[in-house]
Amino acid sequence: MNQQKIPATVITGFLGAGKTTMIRNLLTNAGGKKIALIINEFGDLGVDGDVLKGCGADNCSEDDIIELTNGCICCTVADDFIPTMTKLLEREQRPDHIVIETSGLALPQPLVAAFNWPDIRTQVTVDGVITVVDSAAVAAGRFADDHDAVDAARAEDESLDHESPIEELFEDQLTCADLIVLNKTDLIDAAGLIRVRDEVACRTVRKPVMIEAKNGEVSAGILLGLGIGTEDDVANRKSHHELEHEDGTPHDHDEFDSFVVDLGSIADPAGFVEALKGIISAHDVLRLKGFVDVSGKPMRLQLQAVGNRIDHYFDRAWAPGEKRGTRLVVIGLHEMDQDAVRAAIEALA
Repeated sequence: MNQQKIPATVITGFLGAGKTTMIRNLLTNAGGKKIALIINEFGDLGVDGDVLKGCGADNCSEDDIIELTNGCICCTVADDFIPTMTKLLEREQRPDHIVIETSGLALPQPLVAAFNWPDIRTQVTVDGVITVVDSAAVAAGRFADDHDAVDAARAEDESLDHESPIEELFEDQLTCADLIVLNKTDLIDAAGLIRVRDEVACRTVRKPVMIEAKNGEVSAGILLGLGIGTEDDVANRKSHHELEHEDGTPHDHDEFDSFVVDLGSIADPAGFVEALKGIISAHDVLRLKGFVDVSGKPMRLQLQAVGNRIDHYFDRAWAPGEKRGTRLVVIGLHEMDQDAVRAAIEALA
């Protein structure tokens, strides 16, 4: 048995920040390290795992990619994460490094705390927590609130005890970070980047290192080998939920809902994408991702949307015998009208 602890890197970040793209780049430039991936998908469709399985990296086979699809990893640590780690550590050929991609809705703090479980602590250490930030979204004010106005309203309305759930989640992910990657900097100008840096810095009392990136391109030498041992410092990185529920009150994630839309082939992908933008805007969809079967094309179209900004490209050929089809995961706030969104998307087919 390997007598050294296996380093584990936790990669977190808000919906659509670019975590999966960064991991895909990491796998293809890992210098021969054998990497195991644990992916915490939100929703019923394991899109991120499917994307990573198609990257063809020799150092990370399909057997090394494990998907947890039962919800937020912070709520399923005992049921899902601990057994998954145990099985991984029992393998005859253990990985050189473990990379964990949390859902865009997950709190990283409880996950880091789980590394202190006796059976895991003796074998694995948290090399570092990396938080990926969508710089373009932050520059556009997606997470910038008028705190003076909130404080004034709170004084008049006792029901306003907390900031919005999305803002809290953003701050929690920054608070837990050892390294913050300001991704998508190619989509903003120099002044916008300064605003993003200032905004991110003011969201956490801790001051982790910040680096800039575009298209998730960050050297494996930067992402791996931080050597932090974050599990020893988790008490200094408490999330809003942990601070509010220190009495043991359970929490949930009813603020967010997700569902899957299944469609047939799409004849006009450009028109389909443009129409989706309108649906996303009309219903305030936070995230939309999945795969599209384009009529007459041998390759699958991957689609990733953050707000009404949609990236799409042909990622791989449909495999022989693979059932073709269009599958999209839609993620939004609890009050999102799922039936209306579903009907609008289905009407495009």
